[in-house]
Amino acid sequence: MTIDEQQISAELRLMAGEARPVDGLAHATRARNAAVRRRRASWSVAGLAAAASVITSVLVMTSGGSGQVAAARVEHLPANTPEQLRSVRECMPKGSPVHNMDGNRRMTQYGTVKDFRELVEYRDKGGSTALVGSLSGFVLCTPTTQKENQPRAVFTYWGFKAPGSLTGFPGPLQVDAYTSHDHSYTVGPDQAEKDDIYRIVVGRVTTDVRRVEIDWADGRRTDARLANGFFIARVPGKLIPDPDDGKDAVGEPPTLLDSPPVTVTAYGPGDQVLKRDKGVAFGPLGRGAE
Repeated sequence: MTIDEQQISAELRLMAGEARPVDGLAHATRARNAAVRRRRASWSVAGLAAAASVITSVLVMTSGGSGQVAAARVEHLPANTPEQLRSVRECMPKGSPVHNMDGNRRMTQYGTVKDFRELVEYRDKGGSTALVGSLSGFVLCTPTTQKENQPRAVFTYWGFKAPGSLTGFPGPLQVDAYTSHDHSYTVGPDQAEKDDIYRIVVGRVTTDVRRVEIDWADGRRTDARLANGFFIARVPGKLIPDPDDGKDAVGEPPTLLDSPPVTVTAYGPGDQVLKRDKGVAFGPLGRGAE
């Protein structure tokens, strides 16, 4: 086996520098917003060994119709660059995925930082969200300058059941998650706290897919970012009153994320439709996991 000494050195330098299931989709939105409220209530509470072997990637690269790149379905993961490795570590500050309701509870049975790679990232003017995966499953990473408010790295199996399979999906397109992530930060001279919520769709494609489009069911359409056989897209979310969740302390109904089902379409050469998944329902991360 060939050892990538440059990659190992980069990882060791980074280590030295850093030393010191709920599956009821009908209730998913409400459950997610309850979790957000609990997280906000605990904002004031402050919340690796390097691998000597390198997992190589076997990719067949093709140019996308929108200047992006699609890749063949993969059985191995690409190596992280030093910057990506740092991002993965920041995404999982506990060193592994954590429990969906307890950010201090490590779930090492799903792997540790060394097992995960940054697969594809979506950037916009509000920031970024990355799909970060292992051979078994994935987490989502939305960086924030407020480390105590970093979204939890909740693990989801590829295919939604153990042991997870990168290649176990039929056809050219597999939607692995339609969910949401928060980006918390401060604004203004008084450092007022603000939360931006994003609707996010991620998944996998085969080499004949040139473009993936998300119809968000609210008039917006977005081309996903494609890389390494994976895709991701996000748009800012909108909060609406939840009439079924009672009243808050001032007599107003709590809010929830407006998250209607979306349509995900994979296009091939000549922009022909290869597969279209309609009515993809919003759901929480962690499907198939504890």
